[in-house]
Amino acid sequence: MIRGAGQGNALTNAALEAALRSLQANAQRIEGASAEIAALDAQPSGSPAFTEVLQAGVRQADQAARTSEVLPLDMLAGKVGDFHEVAATLKQSELMFKFSLEVRNKLIEAYRETMRMTV
Repeated sequence: MIRGAGQGNALTNAALEAALRSLQANAQRIEGASAEIAALDAQPSGSPAFTEVLQAGVRQADQAARTSEVLPLDMLAGKVGDFHEVAATLKQSELMFKFSLEVRNKLIEAYRETMRMTV
C-alpha cells in the first residue's frame, strides 16, 4: 500500500518531517525532565534507589525518542522497508513520553502536597 513512501512521495515526506520535528521537541522535554531529576537527586533523600529507578526510566524514554528520530530518516533513505515499523515506533515513543510526563506531574503534585503540610 505504501511501498513508494521512501521514494519521494511529498505528502509522506512532509508527514515524516513533521513527526521528526515533534520527536525532537519531545526529546528536549525529556532532557529537561532528566535535569530536574538530577536536581532532585542532589538534595538529601531517604531513598536513593527511587531516584535511580526514576533516572533509568527517563533514560529509557530518552533512548526510545532517539531511536524514533533515526527511524524516519532511515526510511527516507530506503534502509527501512516497512512503514508500519516506523509508525509503531513513533507511537511507542509518543506514549512513553506522555507516560513520563504524567509521572513527572504526579511527582511534582506530591511534592507540592508535602510542602503544604504543617509540621
